[in-house]
Amino acid sequence: MAFDPSKYTVAKARPLPVILLLDRSCSMSGNKINQLNASVNEMIESFKTAGQGEVDINVAVISFGVGGATYDVPLQPAKNIESLLCLNANGNTPMGAALRMAKDMLEDKSIIPSSGYRPAVVLVSDGEPNDDWKDAMQAFIGSGRSSKCERFAMAIGTTEADDVLNKFLSGTENKVFRADQATQIRDFFKFVTMSVSVRSRSQNPNALLPAASNTPARLEDLAKEFGLDL
Repeated sequence: MAFDPSKYTVAKARPLPVILLLDRSCSMSGNKINQLNASVNEMIESFKTAGQGEVDINVAVISFGVGGATYDVPLQPAKNIESLLCLNANGNTPMGAALRMAKDMLEDKSIIPSSGYRPAVVLVSDGEPNDDWKDAMQAFIGSGRSSKCERFAMAIGTTEADDVLNKFLSGTENKVFRADQATQIRDFFKFVTMSVSVRSRSQNPNALLPAASNTPARLEDLAKEFGLDL
């Protein structure tokens, strides 16, 4: 048998995409947007060391506000992200545009290959959308690769976004996280960080965590078991 050095190479890590859809409308000004920026930056730092072996956690940030939806952080390995996120709050709440952008990205196999693990999508808002969001929402949750993503959602401050965010989570076991105070934004991102990180270390990173395990207390225990410093 001929000697084949290629048999001894380490398999390339498969990406686990995390896509953040973040409200930067004018109602998010002040402490809300400051806490949001800080919490996302903390999450990215945690993801830099959470992925291991065959899993490489990738992050993208899409925000929506003045000017529509913008692709602020292109999808890339968390460990490659060096610049801090610094969103500014202004404008209306064009959530539909963000959902359409995210869906287009998820359906594009040149950006998110089929060999990757199930993506996680995180939607954060403090109010009702004021663009044509209903068709975009139905397309996102009802068809294609986007419908199979793990989904998280947080409402900040008011209850105006509850119906929309509950619609986003329909078909999942997750509940809308409520941040009545801006300081609670960090708690939500800490939870998402632990959930994604624990999934990345599990035997099957494609499988969603059962509801009984997807709680802050249980995730902390699992993170310790996997040696995650989150």
